[in-house]
Amino acid sequence: MIKVLIVDDSRVVQEFMTHLLSSDPDIQVVGIAGTGAEAIEFVKKKRPDLITMDIHMPGMDGYEATRTIMETIPLPIVIVSGSLGVNEASNSFKLLEAGALAVILRPPGIDDPGFVEARRVLIQHVKLMSEIKVVRRFPKQMHHRIRPTHTSDAINPDNKDIQLIAIGASTGGPVVLQTILSNLPKELPVPVLIVQHIAKGFLNGFKDWLSGYSLLPINIAKDGELLEPGNVYIAPDDLQMGILPGLRITLDKLPPENSLCPSVDFLFRSVAELLGSNSVGVLLTGMGKDGAKELKNMKDRGAVTIVQDEASCVVFGMPGEAIRIGAADQVLAPDKIAGVLSVLCQNIKD
Repeated sequence: MIKVLIVDDSRVVQEFMTHLLSSDPDIQVVGIAGTGAEAIEFVKKKRPDLITMDIHMPGMDGYEATRTIMETIPLPIVIVSGSLGVNEASNSFKLLEAGALAVILRPPGIDDPGFVEARRVLIQHVKLMSEIKVVRRFPKQMHHRIRPTHTSDAINPDNKDIQLIAIGASTGGPVVLQTILSNLPKELPVPVLIVQHIAKGFLNGFKDWLSGYSLLPINIAKDGELLEPGNVYIAPDDLQMGILPGLRITLDKLPPENSLCPSVDFLFRSVAELLGSNSVGVLLTGMGKDGAKELKNMKDRGAVTIVQDEASCVVFGMPGEAIRIGAADQVLAPDKIAGVLSVLCQNIKD
């Protein structure tokens, strides 16, 4: 049984969430807290397997509760948001900074046509996130500027004519992307394309949250858009993102790959076929294998390939598979990834 603590200040939501989660025989709701302080006290006495956390609560809010729990008694936390408003979604990602694993929209009422699918997604997230072994976080762990890291012997930047950086990420990715993007120079001479697996509907909040840390403009990709140097483009919901000759974005309503749309494999394959050695592929933390196979394709065509190291990953699935099949030129922590990209970019600029 997965033992879950529900944290929400609304009695109606508490009962609704209890009903939703208890409908699965593998989940047991072992507690309910109406404030962040109550959640912390419950965790001290009875350690649940997972916490579903609201954002806005009286007294100690979801951010402070998440931060305190992850700095003292770390447990898997899933943010369950009741709104898709941009401010609400952006606030959700601040809780990821504090150590929460994922953000998901609370399912609608049982009479809504989307109820059954939304309940399935919620239960799936609870089950998957409960298996993750979280570690204690320290205050302001991710917030520091990074000195450029020298490239290893595996990469000779003098021989590279980089035209694009492609990045793929899943669980744990938003905070890692925050670290990397906040440490890239604003005069970056190439565009950056990102596929981040994220709950549907949170993309605008994700964009706004990242924009608060990055020196580079953050954009949600548009079909046919010309890629501009020094700009970041995030794949939108339910569309596969690739590139066309002339460095234009293509967005297509195509079947999922690795059960995902957008898929990292789709992006990496498109970049490999069009740019080959004139590109960089970066694969970050995440479940499953998405991106690994086509990162190997990029490497085989001469691209620079970088994979996040196990110690810094929330989930080592995607990077671990890439390493297993020999897809990585370098295996690095997020700060080192930013440093290597900065060195490559400086070389291009010069």
